[in-house]
Amino acid sequence: MNSTQTDLRDEIRQLAEEAFHMKLISGHGDGPDIEEYQIVYQGKPRHLPLEQARFFLMNLLYRNRVV
Repeated sequence: MNSTQTDLRDEIRQLAEEAFHMKLISGHGDGPDIEEYQIVYQGKPRHLPLEQARFFLMNLLYRNRVV
């Protein structure tokens, strides 16, 4: 895994932790493939490519921010 991929995975992990603590997702972790991240959303595990996982979490957090 290259450093860009490692940085992306770290960013996704931070976003997922924030979403988890806000009770927006019920779990997260590394996917079975090194190119994926698993997010449990609405009771269903989703295996997403890293970029898509980042986008999903950013949108989820943005929609649930109190302005």
